[in-house]
Amino acid sequence: MSIHYLEEDRKAKEIKRTETRNWLHEVIRMEGKKPGVISYIFCSDEYLVGVNKKFLNRDYFTDVISFDYSEKELISGDIMISIDRVRDNAANLGNDYLEELKRIMVHGLLHLVGYDDTTSELKAIMTGKEDFYLGIAREMIK
Repeated sequence: MSIHYLEEDRKAKEIKRTETRNWLHEVIRMEGKKPGVISYIFCSDEYLVGVNKKFLNRDYFTDVISFDYSEKELISGDIMISIDRVRDNAANLGNDYLEELKRIMVHGLLHLVGYDDTTSELKAIMTGKEDFYLGIAREMIK
């Protein structure tokens, strides 16, 4: 199937869309799943906090929200990413913006695959997966 990139009120023009799509498909394959329809929706802090309030009853900023529509092995969903939050996080952590964006993109995808980060143990597993797949991204996206 396919991965789509959509933009609400922020653009993510810096990403290499085809290479990034190929990398994300590889992540799905390596997790033993099949890609369905996945949409990455890039937006502002204000837009995403509105979504957070409306759909999750949470009144705070976040970098990513994943809406999972997967069925068994077919991974589908919407992954909403605040470009503002990614930029701020990258600056605060001393990370490269594009590297941070890829981390958030794969983080959202890992939620669709079935990973959770609600406890420190689960978060450690998910961070390990992110690091592993970011290593693959460095090889695939030049």
